[in-house]
Amino acid sequence: MSSNLVILLVVIGVLLFSLIVLLLSRYRRCPSDKVMVIYGKVGTNKDGSARSAKCIHGGAAFIWPVIQAFEYLDLTPISINVDLTNALSHQNIRVDVPSRFTVGISTEAGTMQNAAERLLGLKMMEVQELAKDIIFGQLRLVIATMDIEEINTDRDKFVEAVYHNVETELKKIGLRLINVNVTDITDESGYIEALGKEAAAKAINDAKKSVAEKNRDGSIGESQAVKDQRIQVAEADAAAIAGENESKAAIAQSDATRRELEAEALRRATAAEQIAEAKALEEAYAAQQLAEQARAEREEATQKADVIVKAKIEKERMELAAEAEAEQARRKAKGEADAIYATMEAQARGAQEILEKQAEGFKKIVDAAGGDANAAVQLMLVDKIEELIKIQVEAVKNLKIDKVTVWDSMGGKDGSSTTSNFLSGMMKSIPPLNETFKMAGIKIPEFLGKEIEEDSITPQTETDSK
Repeated sequence: MSSNLVILLVVIGVLLFSLIVLLLSRYRRCPSDKVMVIYGKVGTNKDGSARSAKCIHGGAAFIWPVIQAFEYLDLTPISINVDLTNALSHQNIRVDVPSRFTVGISTEAGTMQNAAERLLGLKMMEVQELAKDIIFGQLRLVIATMDIEEINTDRDKFVEAVYHNVETELKKIGLRLINVNVTDITDESGYIEALGKEAAAKAINDAKKSVAEKNRDGSIGESQAVKDQRIQVAEADAAAIAGENESKAAIAQSDATRRELEAEALRRATAAEQIAEAKALEEAYAAQQLAEQARAEREEATQKADVIVKAKIEKERMELAAEAEAEQARRKAKGEADAIYATMEAQARGAQEILEKQAEGFKKIVDAAGGDANAAVQLMLVDKIEELIKIQVEAVKNLKIDKVTVWDSMGGKDGSSTTSNFLSGMMKSIPPLNETFKMAGIKIPEFLGKEIEEDSITPQTETDSK
């Protein structure tokens, strides 16, 4: 009885130990770089519906056997290279915006739940492609609402708009935007480059204007210093003369015995005072003249600086406009030359094709004539003889003779009437068929009749006349 009790106790102990080990093995701790997603029967929401998953970050939880399971979502940041090209801006200018985005699984309560529902079980590459598609669409949308100047100069506003749009869409699948790095912005039309050149030209012109103003201030200061120096020297000379005159007057007054010398000294003192006053006035006038001259030079320098800067700006603008117009003219001329060349080339090909087909037809006619060129020509003439005769008849067909008055004295050659000779001569004005062939350098075929030699006709004519 005691042995059975011992066995029972051992079995109970083993079962208890196994149960404890099983319970401990189902208690899972979540690492700091992961999110543990518990799914299965995990409770209900506030509205009474069943929860799809329970997310834990930085803690631990007990996983009930059979009714629950778990997986991890990696929080490692994902770097996505987005080379956006031909994006249409608000000004309908296409730009290229190469950039790099860094995203990761969000640890916010609601966003983490979205990640558990939409990203659990996906590989890192699949998550990266999904995020890349969302970033492409939102980045194009942001660029379409902004001008080139805003995108190029106000990068903070551009990045802030990208943050707002992209992160809003990424949270729907459980991701958060960590960083945005826009490397460079370019466009096909060269608009951004032109903006840079304009800013550089403005900075250069501002610097030139500042240098001209500083030179002007320096010239004015120098003239003012010279004027002050001259005035102070004149005042010192006047004071010295005045002191000397006072001393002489005192000596003259103290020398009672030399009345004549006192009077002479008084006269001299009076003359000296007048000379000093005249000299002081002269120097004062000279100083005032120098001051006016300095002021005139300052005004001249100011006007020259304004005119020269404006003239240089206008010159650069006209040069740029002339270069643009010349480039447009060159492109237009090149387009017209290409069009003329294409037209002439097409005409040449058409003429060549016609000549090749005619040569091919002539060759077939010669082959049909057994290789005899004369026979081939005769075949062609037989085909065209009706048309040649028709052309000869057409020569006098439309000849209009409203009225012909004939005084026929029956004095024609060989006793023929003058009227018949008139009509015969009119018909002979049309070249005979054999003459037409001669003008073409071809001898009439014998089947069309033999040509009557002129030598055989002449003697008969002479006999008849006799």
